[in-house]
Amino acid sequence: MRQTLSSSVFEKLVDQAIEELPEELFARIANLEITIEDRPPESAEDARLLGLYEGIPLTERGSDYFGVLPDRITLFKVNIEQEAETPEEVQEVVRVTVLHEIAHHFGIDDDRLEELGWD
Repeated sequence: MRQTLSSSVFEKLVDQAIEELPEELFARIANLEITIEDRPPESAEDARLLGLYEGIPLTERGSDYFGVLPDRITLFKVNIEQEAETPEEVQEVVRVTVLHEIAHHFGIDDDRLEELGWD
């Protein structure tokens, strides 16, 4: 059963997930924006994506990194809601998805996340 939350409630869950990041991790995030869309674009390889990181990971930024548009994490509200049966489960899926995508911002790929148990 799909949970449907208002956009404002969903945004608050995203804000809460970000606020719960450890300060030392949050302080290292650079040039990143987080957006919310209902669904992935039709061009996406996987229509079931919960989130998507687009940008240049911190580990790949060199001395020539300047004047660059922010990296973007997009969370897909409808897909996240479909993963949960209760508002509390939506909150947990949002939290895990935010952490997963921020890991990409730090240069951690899906293979390494799987090794760490974050698949």
